[in-house]
Amino acid sequence: MRASRRFLLGLVIVAAPVLLALLGPLFAGAPGPRAASFTLGDGHWLGTDFVGRDVWRQVLHGGRTVVLTALAATALAYLVALPVGLAGALTHARRLEDLLMRPLDVLLAVPSLLLILLVASVFSPGATGLALLVALVNVPDAARIVRAAAAEAAARPAVEALRMQGETWWRVAVGYVGRSALRTLAADAGIRLTGVLYLVSTAAFLGVGVAPDAADWAVMVDRNRTGLFVQPWAVVVPALLIVALTTGTNLLFDAALEKNPRRKGRRP
Repeated sequence: MRASRRFLLGLVIVAAPVLLALLGPLFAGAPGPRAASFTLGDGHWLGTDFVGRDVWRQVLHGGRTVVLTALAATALAYLVALPVGLAGALTHARRLEDLLMRPLDVLLAVPSLLLILLVASVFSPGATGLALLVALVNVPDAARIVRAAAAEAAARPAVEALRMQGETWWRVAVGYVGRSALRTLAADAGIRLTGVLYLVSTAAFLGVGVAPDAADWAVMVDRNRTGLFVQPWAVVVPALLIVALTTGTNLLFDAALEKNPRRKGRRP
């Protein structure tokens, strides 16, 4: 019951930001006339932002880039990390393993946000470019997690037996080793998605990947913070939505993993 309650709580928490991100633009309507900056009332039930736009309309438009960019970056990171990590765990050639993993160690040594800011100082990435950059900085760590999780399963006698039976690399890597590491990778995916959300929001807060006046939750926090004590909803609402998104995601993954624990002594 404890896991079920946590799953339900996570679902309730994450539902609001996800629904606003996916369906909000459909209900936002046409932009109305601008009012004075940082005011409450006059038909704006969450007030106006730093340039007099309706905060509620900005909230409805501001989640899609955050959510879709984070999901795309996480998926792209694993799309690269899974084959690299599995190949590193299953290969018997030390040189091939070094060729796959050592270049990633170089990227791992550079702070993620610093690398994104360095690239952004040369190029001007949009939302797609930001997703690619965030995926790039997450590949080294994700690949090492995949390799570590797969290495234990790859060392089992069952893997050697499958090879002797003439099974294909795909069958061994995905059908047995990947499935054995699935629980660890699912837990890492939940943590990584939270980290990616944080990184995407931080980059947007610093003006990377989005326009300075874009309808984006992180940009709203940054651009409206000067009026926090005058009109707090322009900052508090998008900030709470980002917090709810990250917290709810973690609760969902934790509860889902606890609800389906691996049985002790179960043989794959």
